[in-house]
Amino acid sequence: MSNDNTDNSPIVLAFSGGLDTSFCVPWLKETYGRPVVTVTINTGGLDATSAAELETRALALGAIEHVLVEARPRFFDQVLQYLIAGNVRRGNLYPLCVGAERGIQATLMAEVAAQRGSTTVAHGCTAAGNDQVRFEIALRTVNPGLEVLAPVRDHAFQRTAQVNFLEERNLPVPSKASAYSINRGLWGVTIGGTETLDSRDSIPESAWVLSPGALENNHAAEQLLLGFEQGIPVSLNDQALEPVALIEALEAMAAPFGIGRGIHLGDTVLGTKGRVAFEAPAAEILLTAHRELEKLVLSGLQQRIKDNIAASYGDFIHEGKQLDPVCRDIEALLSSSQARVTGQVKLRLQPGSFFVEGVESAHSLMAATKGKYGEAAGEWTAQDALGYSKILALTGILQTRAAGEQA
Repeated sequence: MSNDNTDNSPIVLAFSGGLDTSFCVPWLKETYGRPVVTVTINTGGLDATSAAELETRALALGAIEHVLVEARPRFFDQVLQYLIAGNVRRGNLYPLCVGAERGIQATLMAEVAAQRGSTTVAHGCTAAGNDQVRFEIALRTVNPGLEVLAPVRDHAFQRTAQVNFLEERNLPVPSKASAYSINRGLWGVTIGGTETLDSRDSIPESAWVLSPGALENNHAAEQLLLGFEQGIPVSLNDQALEPVALIEALEAMAAPFGIGRGIHLGDTVLGTKGRVAFEAPAAEILLTAHRELEKLVLSGLQQRIKDNIAASYGDFIHEGKQLDPVCRDIEALLSSSQARVTGQVKLRLQPGSFFVEGVESAHSLMAATKGKYGEAAGEWTAQDALGYSKILALTGILQTRAAGEQA
């Protein structure tokens, strides 16, 4: 491969510490004759010990610098608050656990590249998944002039070849103990393995990351009180918390119950069917609680329009198009819809599930009526109800007559 020796700017590599990105560090250095800066974007699931280990590994592999970018608050502000506002789930099940992070990660990668005067960014995606598309759409949108390298995909490197490459150079090889591909972030965990390559079986109990054995333990039920202000989660059991801290605390509370488990089967960005296991205890509870609060304070028309718009928004996030201006338009509508989504949701956590016991809000449309559903009319009389029913039946009456079925 011929190298362009006129460009000595560093190659900025998205670094997770797994085999693919570990292999990329020395391979990029040798192939292009340029320094490599590794970048880890923390969008959740990364503690201080793990962060330190990533830096040590990156430098041992030959990176001249390792950059850790704290992105959890930005991830919430720019993505998660809208997924909550839209009650977004893909396939009516999957809360976009990890894919939703990629646009933020790519954007920050481009920012790091600009700060270091780099013309080139790289990632370790293969040709088989969604992330390659998400990264490259976002990277090219943020900076169309960036060169994007994907060595594992573009040269079809197999895992055995990558391991051999590292071992031949006495470089650290990531642990091969796990048979499962795990991605963890603020909004949950995804797990891929042999069982998810077809549609027949679940992953084994031991493969769950947050809740192995949870359903085998006899946890006593727990009460939980969630507070929202204009659609944003702000308190947990009457303790005020910033959204990131609240999500992390809620995950720690709900994971031992096995809440938020699922296996999503759906359409990939590439057009094939794909399947992945996930654990999203915080997302599962927040989305459900938020939706119940919305039912109390939003009109039926608001909910109907929101559902249609939010479904498209979820598709755009999944496909890596979250930087498209249409997403800003949708976010404006979602933000407007949350003006009165303030109140509390009472829940009970129990093994394998949770139950919404009640919701309350100062903006309750239920409390605003003078009537009692099924019991007493308030703003109308019995004769009003009779006339209303006749008018509503008119369309059906006319259809029946037009069909010649009755005079």
